[in-house]
Amino acid sequence: MAKRCYYEVLGVARACSESDLKSAFRKQAMQLHPDKNPGDKHAEAKFKEVNEAYQVLSDEQKRSAYDRFGHAAFEHGGGGGAGGFGMGEGFAASMADIFDDLFGDVMGGRRGRSTGRERGADLRYNMEITLEEAFRGKTASLKIPTSVSCDVCAGSGAKAGSKPKTCSTCGGAGRVRAQQGFFSIERACPACHGRGEVIDNPCPNCAGAGRVTRDRSLSVNIPAGIEDGTRIRLTGEGEAGLRGGPSGDLYIFLSVKPHPFFQREGADLHCRAPITMVQAALGGEIKVHGVDGTEIKVRVDEGTQSGRQFKIKGRGMPVLRSRDFGDLYIQANVETPQNLTKRQKELLAEFENESTNKTHPESTGFFAKMKDFFDLT
Repeated sequence: MAKRCYYEVLGVARACSESDLKSAFRKQAMQLHPDKNPGDKHAEAKFKEVNEAYQVLSDEQKRSAYDRFGHAAFEHGGGGGAGGFGMGEGFAASMADIFDDLFGDVMGGRRGRSTGRERGADLRYNMEITLEEAFRGKTASLKIPTSVSCDVCAGSGAKAGSKPKTCSTCGGAGRVRAQQGFFSIERACPACHGRGEVIDNPCPNCAGAGRVTRDRSLSVNIPAGIEDGTRIRLTGEGEAGLRGGPSGDLYIFLSVKPHPFFQREGADLHCRAPITMVQAALGGEIKVHGVDGTEIKVRVDEGTQSGRQFKIKGRGMPVLRSRDFGDLYIQANVETPQNLTKRQKELLAEFENESTNKTHPESTGFFAKMKDFFDLT
């Protein structure tokens, strides 16, 4: 069977760049790799075909010869092709890249030279504030036990007058490679544990870690209007990095304590206020206090029913990073009189005798409709 055009095999144009060629090769090789297609003979054959095409076209001299003479340039052992198919350094490097794509996460990450400096861990701090503090905003002072850079060695981990040395086992890369067939498998260097450096004379203050544990004080601004569950991120305020590496971040998780009078919904506040039966019937005025402590007068309409809400515009919570405010909703709960005296009972009995259907339209209508409903059925 005649060989297919190498450019066609890789799915690229003849004028493609080296980067386009490599990208196309990596894409196909990852899809056709035997480890991703176990037992698939067709995929294995295609994989070999792709390898052969890339081995030729990735070499400048071989590609030039192929462009002039086609497959004939490599017949009879002519420097490549199926008869003299070699695995050069460039090809091995590309295959190593593909192996990293396929198994890099499992085998411990990407290849690359280690700096020996590891990023510090992120920290979490749970803070509880009151609704009043969420309304006004506040500046909170925190004391957090954390790892900070060692002052004695300036975070290097090495004793004063010395410095870390490049690991001789990995040459400072932090990774060592083992050859298996034409694949290279990388793992963390066992001598330096992936840091790329070793310390012969560790700092006595931090035992070579480059950081020590210490309580650290921070000032955190809590903006007005902040809501329950908000997360504040302070970049670089986490644990110090190992041996001079960058610090992690500090995440503050805010929770707002339940309030004895107010329930919050976004920027709005809700409050239940009991009113007497007389106030509900005759109307009047009640006085409540907002979350800021100021007094608010609420006009109760005549004939107010339990559950009626009165809206006080702009007396809710501030909207975060805005000049706007939510609203305050006062829900009236009509209170039934208790512990009545004999005279009070007599007065209520007189009131009941004087009452008509117009006095209690809701209850009169409800029981009349119920009676009619069950009579019809």
